[in-house]
Amino acid sequence: MWKTTEGSTGRLIQLCLGYFFFYVITGVTVKYFLAHGPGFPGMKGVEFLVYSTTGGTSLALFVVLAWRWYHMESIRPARLGNIEFPSEYFYIIPSGMLTAVIIPTTTLMYTFPITVMVAMVIMRGSVIVIGRIVDAIQIRQGLLDKKVYWQENVAVLFAIAAVGVNVLFIKNGGFDLLRSTPATITLSSYVTAYAIRIYIMNYYKNTRGKGKKLNNKAFFAVEQISAFVTLVVAAVILYYSPDLFGWRGHVIDLYRGAIAHPLPQWHWAILAGMAFGAVAFFSVFLFMFKGRTATFAGLVNRLTSLIAGTTATLIFWLAFGGEFPSFRQWVSLALIVIAILFLAASERRRVVELRERREIEAAAAGA
Repeated sequence: MWKTTEGSTGRLIQLCLGYFFFYVITGVTVKYFLAHGPGFPGMKGVEFLVYSTTGGTSLALFVVLAWRWYHMESIRPARLGNIEFPSEYFYIIPSGMLTAVIIPTTTLMYTFPITVMVAMVIMRGSVIVIGRIVDAIQIRQGLLDKKVYWQENVAVLFAIAAVGVNVLFIKNGGFDLLRSTPATITLSSYVTAYAIRIYIMNYYKNTRGKGKKLNNKAFFAVEQISAFVTLVVAAVILYYSPDLFGWRGHVIDLYRGAIAHPLPQWHWAILAGMAFGAVAFFSVFLFMFKGRTATFAGLVNRLTSLIAGTTATLIFWLAFGGEFPSFRQWVSLALIVIAILFLAASERRRVVELRERREIEAAAAGA
């Protein structure tokens, strides 16, 4: 058993491996269920979204309730009458509501006629930039007392270059992502929600104070409960929207049909969605990793998923005859590898700093 301690490089690698594994499954299954032809389910994007979101959110909710992760030690309790509760709920619950936006928009991005690899590059690259902006804001606010190393800044530049290769030059079978209204709305919603959510995550992490426990499991639990409730309310409103608001259209018909008349492989789609639910655990714990900046944590998180996207594209090509990654996509991957090398150099410097500040034990730095 590979035993590691909180804040160590070994724990960081473990989280990356878990994130990578479940994101590969997510990338492959999304394309499988949406593919048309003999032997493929041929689901529409909205139909798969209903089932996969059900599976992913249900898994996360089950774990946090079964293991009671929702118990939080507050640094500033609040009161409502005779009831005392953590004041952190005031911003973690909204973070969960934003998560309810991120969950469906992530899957929807994969439903457009672009490869898994390109979808992941665009979404992850945007979040990488957000992480650097959040660090700049919180350093200025006095919330973050760590500086961003130059190696992290260089890694951000290479990550942006990786995004640019795909966004500016790749036209996927005639599909121009930036000229598609549904695609730009989906991407904008995803980026805006993530920007606020990453700020909240780092606000929680950077305001614990020395000696105060950083309970990432409690943060995740409250956030996921909030996300689940938000998604259920939104799902019910959308289902009855034709009667309540007169909303009609092809997308709403597909959504209502997926619930009222489940497709033959709906249960397998729910099971596939659980892989995305598992991704959520590793994603949050990487974003909030002890002793690291938002820039570093965001880069590690997003670059891991980008590599997973490449792997998913290759597996789908080998197993199901999908599209082979293009030359420009391989160039993008090469830029990602360079970014990772700079991150590795940054990690070595950060571990030394954390030892000196006694935030992690010297013997545990790599374990």
